[in-house]
Amino acid sequence: MTKIGFEIIGTGHYVPGEPVTNDDLARVITTSDEWIYQRSGIRQRHYAPDGVGVSDLACEAAKRAIASARIAPSEIDYILFATMTPDYIFPGSGALLGAKLGIPGVPALDIRQQCAAMLFGLQTIDGLIQTGAAKTILFVGAEAHAGFMPWEDWGALDPKNGRSATPEARAHADRHRNLAVLFGDGSGALVLRATDRDAGLRGNKICSDGRFAELLFVPGGGFRSRPYWKPTSFDEDLHIPRMDGRELFKFAVTKLPATARELCASQGLAIEQIDVFLAHQANGRINEHIRKDLGVPVEKLPSNIDRFGNTSGATVPILIDEEMRAGRVKKGQLAMVLALGTGVHWGCALWKL
Repeated sequence: MTKIGFEIIGTGHYVPGEPVTNDDLARVITTSDEWIYQRSGIRQRHYAPDGVGVSDLACEAAKRAIASARIAPSEIDYILFATMTPDYIFPGSGALLGAKLGIPGVPALDIRQQCAAMLFGLQTIDGLIQTGAAKTILFVGAEAHAGFMPWEDWGALDPKNGRSATPEARAHADRHRNLAVLFGDGSGALVLRATDRDAGLRGNKICSDGRFAELLFVPGGGFRSRPYWKPTSFDEDLHIPRMDGRELFKFAVTKLPATARELCASQGLAIEQIDVFLAHQANGRINEHIRKDLGVPVEKLPSNIDRFGNTSGATVPILIDEEMRAGRVKKGQLAMVLALGTGVHWGCALWKL
């Protein structure tokens, strides 16, 4: 039996509003452009306005991907939605996206592997294609991290307003500085279609280990508590994630290069045979460490974290959209996707584009 492949037929991305620079952040939190850039490679990011959810961000990216694919929305027969910041605790955002695109009734699956979502998404897409459950799939990663940022005076981020946060508000925000400077909001979308061309998933190695879940997690809002939000939860900052950045860094730079080598060995490939490495954009220092460990040339591991920050499940589809539109990533290339996300989930996938 001939294996059915899948190929990208359309891409798109969307980020909300004007960019917020590191200098802008310095008006609400004690930091500087130099401090943030040296530790993360980030210069700016975008934030979703109040009242805008991930289904809204995803809708804009999806419309661009559908237009790029030159198809009608009605040709999509499955939606795969990756986010860790959904519009609601329930229902998931995938069904909301389908309604906004004017395709009610199309099945929508929400996945929660955070920054590693693209890896799990590829395996799911491959399964849907192979079983004949779907032919044209919309994959979207979207995040609205603004909801857990530790400052209240959003107007102070705009230099035109000419003000900074109060000393009390700044002191509060500073408690979460290492986390807050990393994340941005946005969405990336891919339209994928079954094909008999030599394209699709060529191999993957993905892992999950819940023993390390509390390296990055939100302590409040879970259903271990009755009620799941307590009257004091906001005052205790339980809506803001807790992050052990040092341990996450060590985990990423240890696990991802080792997993990449294991995957290549299992497929009889050398690292040098990979055309492009599509890495999650969590931290520029992490990706540079991985690049050097694997001996990969700079041009083979593209980056855009300086302009978007860490958009979690959206980073890889945003990167793919930019690279394909620029002609730097092309059909026929062999790509390796690398990612690590809270959970902890991590791994690599070989993808013939």
